[in-house]
Amino acid sequence: MRTSWRSTSFVATAAAVLALTTACGQESGSPSTNTQNAGASVAPGAYGSGGSGLGYGTDSSASPDAEGESAGVLAVTENAVLGKIVTDSAGFTLYRFDKDTAQPPNSSCNGDCAETWPPVPAEGASVSSGVDKSLLGEVTRDDGSKQLTIAGWPMYRFAKDTEAGDTKGQGVKGTWFATAPTGKKAGATGPGLSVRNDPELGQIVVDKNGMTVYRFMKDQAWPKSVSNCTGACLDKWPVVAPVKESDTKGITKKGLMPFTRPDGAQQMTINCWPLYTFSGDKAPGDANGQGVGGTWYAVSPDGKPVGAP
Repeated sequence: MRTSWRSTSFVATAAAVLALTTACGQESGSPSTNTQNAGASVAPGAYGSGGSGLGYGTDSSASPDAEGESAGVLAVTENAVLGKIVTDSAGFTLYRFDKDTAQPPNSSCNGDCAETWPPVPAEGASVSSGVDKSLLGEVTRDDGSKQLTIAGWPMYRFAKDTEAGDTKGQGVKGTWFATAPTGKKAGATGPGLSVRNDPELGQIVVDKNGMTVYRFMKDQAWPKSVSNCTGACLDKWPVVAPVKESDTKGITKKGLMPFTRPDGAQQMTINCWPLYTFSGDKAPGDANGQGVGGTWYAVSPDGKPVGAP
């Protein structure tokens, strides 16, 4: 938008400032959505920030026992937080990846990603009860191997799950989730952004998985949204992806919009302030990022930093 500035017109000046404040960081047009056709190759860094990965965890050393081991007879386990989840015969959680597709089935986790998230072989997998046998299938991976699918979604284990019943992969990078018996994501998810009444912090914003949302005091909101968390910073503070206004509850609508980061990824804002989650929060209700470095704070429904000096 181009604005004619006239030093003699206070009204014109005020209107221009108002326009900048309203637009802060908003890109023209609708937020772009990356789509991946079945069998198509994935561009390096397409799922990560700063070109450093595919959105998987930071531990790249996969368990030798998990790599290529048959799932055996699948079971359904009741998890206190997530509800019913699918596990393999040894009790290890099976996960699905949001960057994959189910119709048609396609696995986009390869290379280093597959070391952290070992694909579950299709061979030798069966069900006894709890999972509809008709939902089981397979997909051919880039290396020619056959990977197990449930309702079309490719199945994985997580290298950091070291004991039966572990669900450490749940919500990693906002793209990895334990699998429900129907093939859907385990755990009830709420609106894209909503408000939780924290006993210590008061009303704070949470994402669809109930994870605390944060602000970085070194960022900028006016005259446009600017994120100063880049590179390795994003490993600890993943960005909150764009959320439709209709998919929010209790959030102030002012400045509720996405903006495009320098790396091309889109990030959500409230009152034009960029939003993040914290990798140190392991479960809904955690707020371990509060006050970190004196620069990171939970976000109030109007976008202000909770408890900041």
